[in-house]
Amino acid sequence: MTPFFTGSLPARLPGGPLTKLMSGIRRTAARVVRRGHPFLPVLTLSCLLLVTLPVHADAVLRKGDTLELKISGVPAAETTSLSGQYTIDNDGFVNLAYIGKIRIGGLPAGVAQSTIEQAYRSRDIFTNPTIIITQQITSRFVNVGGEVKTPNRVGYTPDLTVLGSINAAGGFTAFADERKIRLLRGNDVMIIDVKKIRGNPSLDVPVQPGDRIEVPQSLF
Repeated sequence: MTPFFTGSLPARLPGGPLTKLMSGIRRTAARVVRRGHPFLPVLTLSCLLLVTLPVHADAVLRKGDTLELKISGVPAAETTSLSGQYTIDNDGFVNLAYIGKIRIGGLPAGVAQSTIEQAYRSRDIFTNPTIIITQQITSRFVNVGGEVKTPNRVGYTPDLTVLGSINAAGGFTAFADERKIRLLRGNDVMIIDVKKIRGNPSLDVPVQPGDRIEVPQSLF
C-alpha cells in the first residue's frame, strides 16, 4: 500500500522551536515509512504556518497579536469554555469571561499570564488558576497583495508603515493605483493615498500584526 505521505521535508531550517519540531517530524516520518505504515500523520510546512508555539516569558505582547489562552486549575467545564483564541485589541486589551477587559498589550508574556491569574483570584472567581499563553506564528506578519511586484507576507516590526510594507513587497507595479490603497484591519477598511504620503511622510500609517494591504489596479 502506498504511504499517505509522499512529499519531502526541508533539509534545513533556521534554528529555534520550529526547527526542533520539524526535526522530530522528520525522524518520525522516516521510522513510519521504513515500517511500511499506510498512513503518516505528519504536518507539511504549509500547515506548520498555523502551529502555535509557547511565547517566551520575556516576549512582549503587542496589540493585534492573536493568542491561544489555556487555563487549568479550574473546574473542567470552565477549562473548556475559557480556553480559546483571543486577539489583543488596538488599546492593548483582551476580553475574558467573568473579568471583562484586561490590559496585557505591552506586557511580557510571563507577566501577562500572572496578571490574568491574579485578576481571577482577586475577584474570588477561581482559587488557583494557571494561565498558559501560546501565540500563532502567523500573527506577526502583514500581508501585502495586489499590484505589487512581489506579493507576500512582510515581517512585522514596530516601525513598519503602509509604504514600508509596500516597499518590502517590491514596490508598485506599473499598473498600481497608488491613490486607493486598502488597509484592512479586522472588519475595518482604510483607503490610503500613497502619493500624498510621498509628499508628506508624516501621513504614513503605522501597521499592526495581521493587517492586510491590497493595492488595486488603476483603471487608466
